This record gives sequence, structure tokens and C-alpha cells, in this order.
Amino acid sequence: MYLDSLSIKIINRLQGGFPISHKPFADAAKWFDIDEDTLIQKVDQLLKSGYLTRFGPLFDADKIGGAFTLAALKTPEKDFERISKIVNSFDAVAHNYQRDNELNMWFVIASDKSKNITTTINAIQEASGLEVYNFPKIREFYIGLWLDIDSNGCVSTSSIKSPNNLLSYKVDKIDKEIIKASQSGLPLSINPYQELSKENRLTSDEIISRLKNMLECGVVRRIGLVPNHYKLGLRGNGMSVWSVDDSMVEDLGEQIGSLDFVSHAYQRPRHLPLWPYNLFAMVHGQDREEVKVKVGKISEILGSKCQKHDVLFSSKILKKTGMRLV
Repeated sequence: MYLDSLSIKIINRLQGGFPISHKPFADAAKWFDIDEDTLIQKVDQLLKSGYLTRFGPLFDADKIGGAFTLAALKTPEKDFERISKIVNSFDAVAHNYQRDNELNMWFVIASDKSKNITTTINAIQEASGLEVYNFPKIREFYIGLWLDIDSNGCVSTSSIKSPNNLLSYKVDKIDKEIIKASQSGLPLSINPYQELSKENRLTSDEIISRLKNMLECGVVRRIGLVPNHYKLGLRGNGMSVWSVDDSMVEDLGEQIGSLDFVSHAYQRPRHLPLWPYNLFAMVHGQDREEVKVKVGKISEILGSKCQKHDVLFSSKILKKTGMRLV
């Protein structure tokens, strides 16, 4: 599929802010001077052609009572394919990447219950015969990435401003039914929220009201399109890792998380002596050289406060599915 000017406008505008209303596609179509059928058709084409990975709400796992962690294996090269199949066979494993490091297989485990994380880690260790290095989030400094595509199809990145003073919100059983119905994406129909109501016997008014409340309170981070940054040209994606003093990591993490080319910034535990790093920042660019330049900017910011750092480039996507949080 050729990425025409309308497709570019849709991707640029609809990565968040998709209307929560009875005719959301009609409301959003006005922004592009088209009708709702054309917008639905375009989104469908972008999904099928791989320019989008999904369309719908993005949830904050912590705020809905879910749990997830980043984990890694030191996998012998001769056994890499076999171990990859073992790891990927677990439903709780959402993403799995081969990375250029002694720890060469990195994957995300997500579940609706924290105890399932430990259960999955133990099961992978038993099935693979390898130690799983667990890197749970200690602090989140930033998560989010907005892609901007110019008229020539070149992609740049920008930060998404996090809302302040979010109200507290306790997710109840009905909310979880809505999350379960929408976590894999919204239906491509004139009223997708009404389609969701058919699955759980709620009215579309109630679904709309609850989604608005969850968005205002941060349970829903945003609703919209999720671009495939690999397909769009951001193929140089590196997980930069830094060793900084634990007493300074919060301040430094906030600084690094504010950079427009960083999509995720976390404090995670060290695993000494193998792994001395405690600050993780995902950096995106057109290629590895661009990522290295951006990592250099982080290095300048951290200066002598950083003892050592590394960049783990992803060499292969082993698995990538949506996280099932309820």
C-alpha cells in the first residue's frame, strides 16, 4: 500500500484523541474533510498493510491491577531457536526480541495478576534450563511516543505530554469487562462503542461514560492508532542502559524521559556482576547510527554521573502481540 497524503494526515493526527462518542468516526472524519466511511476504510487499509499494529485504547497496566515485567535470557547460540519457541509458547509473553548482548533474548511478561509473573518466570526456567533475569519496573519516568511523518514520508518522533493531577480511580468489575473487550482493539464500525456493548450487555452510553472516566484518570493512556515504527522507517531502535548512582536515578531519569526521541524510561534493578545498569531508555531513529548520535546526547546530559552504559539493538522480533491485561 502506498502511503498517500491522507494516510499520513490520519496517522499524524489519530495516535491519540480519538473521540469517545456515539459516532466517533464521523466526528474524527471532520478533521480531514472526509466522511466516516472513508476514514474507516483508510484505518482498515493501514492495519492490513502493516503501517499500524492496532487501533484502540492503550491502558496503564498498574492502574487496572495488572502486572508486567521485562525479562532476559543468556541463550547459547546453538539453542537460540529452540529456546525462543519455548518462551514464545507462553501466552503471558507479549513481546520478545533478540538483542546484541550477552543477555540476548529480551521479553515482556504481562498478566492480570502479579503472581502469574513469577509463575511464568519459573515455568520458563524449568522448560529452558536457563536462568531468567527479571527486570521489574522500580520507577516509571516516561512512556509514550508520537510519530510525525512529513510529506516525503520521513518519520521523526516527539514526546507526549503526560497529564497532571490525575484523579484517583478504582477499576471495578464492569470496567474490566470493557477493558477485556477493547484491549485487542476497537471494531471498525460507525459506532465501535456500541459494538463493544454487544459483548458485555452494557449500553453504549455506559461504555462511553466509563471510558471517558478512565481516560480522565489515566487508566486509559490514550485512544487511537498505534503506528508500526519499523514499517514506517524507524528501524534503528536501541535499548540504552546506564549505570548511575541510585540516589540520583530519579532526577536523571526524569531528564532522560523528557527527550523527544525516548519512548520509555524506567529504573530497573541491577543484576551484579553481569548487569550493572539501573536506568533504561528506549531510543528510536532511522538507523543505528542515528540512535548512536542520540545516545551520545544522553551521555552528554549524564556526564560523570554515569559510570558506564551500553546500547542493545534489536536484531530480530521473535514475538509481538498485544498485552492481555484482564
